[in-house]
Amino acid sequence: MDVVIKDSKIRGKGVFAARNFKKGEIVIVWHPKSLIFQKDMSSLSEDDRNHTTYAGNGKYYVMGSPERFVNHSCEPNTYVEEQKDVALKDIKKGEEITTDYSVNGVDDWQMECKCGSKTCRKIIYGDFRKLDKKNKKRLEPYLEEWFKKEA
Repeated sequence: MDVVIKDSKIRGKGVFAARNFKKGEIVIVWHPKSLIFQKDMSSLSEDDRNHTTYAGNGKYYVMGSPERFVNHSCEPNTYVEEQKDVALKDIKKGEEITTDYSVNGVDDWQMECKCGSKTCRKIIYGDFRKLDKKNKKRLEPYLEEWFKKEA
């Protein structure tokens, strides 16, 4: 196993590297529970509703494990590409795997950020378009093709 789930200092459970990863290496391959339309969200448990991500074309992935436990960071060490978390930089064994929840986001929600990074934005937006220009420019290379077409 390349990653393990355990208690996180950021929030609840987190995903941690069980070995070293090199920049560009696939850290997690997603195994979504299902793919649903937004209108079907109300049929999900609250926990599953809190662990969905937009997939494009009006559909959402209900995240499986371990990907549903990847916490947000304003200085993430992975980005999402085609249902995979890919290392943005070298990741050391024991380090928490993080991503930026705003990247590829189109939903109107926000939450307090507790990532603790030096550049913490304090608020996480579910919509990439709500980010300031500086962060948009920094994160733009990690946007998926479907996002570029829909946003």
